[in-house]
Amino acid sequence: MLAAVITAFGGPSVFGLAELDPPIAGPGAEIVDVTLAGVNYADVHHRRGEYARPPLPGVLGADVVGRRRADGRRVAALLRTGGGYAQVAAAPAGHVVEIPDEVSDEQALAVLEQGLTAWHSLHTVGRVTGDDVVVVTAAAGGVGHLAVQLARAAGARVIGCASSEAKRAFLAGLGAHATVDSNHPDLGAALDETPTLVLDGVGGRTFEQLHAALAPFGRTVAYGRVGDVRDTVAVDDLMTSSTGVHGFWLQRVLDDEELYRSSASRLFRLSGLGMLTARIGGRYPLSGVGQAHADLEDRITAGKLVIDVNRLG
Repeated sequence: MLAAVITAFGGPSVFGLAELDPPIAGPGAEIVDVTLAGVNYADVHHRRGEYARPPLPGVLGADVVGRRRADGRRVAALLRTGGGYAQVAAAPAGHVVEIPDEVSDEQALAVLEQGLTAWHSLHTVGRVTGDDVVVVTAAAGGVGHLAVQLARAAGARVIGCASSEAKRAFLAGLGAHATVDSNHPDLGAALDETPTLVLDGVGGRTFEQLHAALAPFGRTVAYGRVGDVRDTVAVDDLMTSSTGVHGFWLQRVLDDEELYRSSASRLFRLSGLGMLTARIGGRYPLSGVGQAHADLEDRITAGKLVIDVNRLG
């Protein structure tokens, strides 16, 4: 099989195509003949060596769709140890879910991993209600643009942060009630309303300014960060502002197979009904994984980036 492989940690140029032996399904695993793989910002961190470093040479990529070899059924799968940027993947059986006929491969790929993050950040951790004013950072990204739709569906007022006029127009088209330039020097001051819930996948200055802008009894849900900035929260500040900070890590959903499957089923149902629509922000051949990473890092894309593993160039 062909795969996009890294042989060192570094920039997007570390990827190269290589012919590898296909994986063998060990106990509790299933083989998936991959059609599409997703690109996530966590992959960027792994490529840079900022997270737990995979062994080299390595194949990154955490979400795929394809055909389960055992029965030919169309499935989506999450691969917590990577292996998605390849034509064949071995996935934990508990993390393989069948795709309904009414949901396309692209939509299934886009709403699974990033949709799970958006849903649980909003509902399970953030406890969103129709009374909330929700600010979503990186709102045009893979998680963010789904969170905008889900928050709007929950009846909340939604403010989306994005770095360009085109992205902010995209968010308005999704139903965001207002948008803010994420490059504004004071994001809290740029808001026309006082937020009660912030969904943050950026960290650093963005996290600090938006959390400081929260209404009393408001809360921030942090599900990711860009770069190597470490955020620190002072307990005294939380007490005096009467606000909260919560974290979300998708692994906690994957640890609970029943929760994972029910959540995936809910997202696929919403997608099939047209109530949750993922934007495909870029389609790349297997040889273009490095370019996909560069585009993601440069923040020139909106929505989900997809790798067609059977298209080489």
